[in-house]
Amino acid sequence: MGLDDKFDNKTDELKGKAKEATGKATDDEQLEAEGRGDQAGANIKQAGEKIKDAFKS
Repeated sequence: MGLDDKFDNKTDELKGKAKEATGKATDDEQLEAEGRGDQAGANIKQAGEKIKDAFKS
């Protein structure tokens, strides 16, 4: 856990941003929404990691 999870979460967030941008560029609303969903999921995971870190200290 820890650093690897944080890296994976950031990777997921960036993939979501890329999907959203591709969806906007191609007028694909479904892809755009999927990208936003991926970003939201990654942000929730990152928040969970921050909470874990707070309890470790």
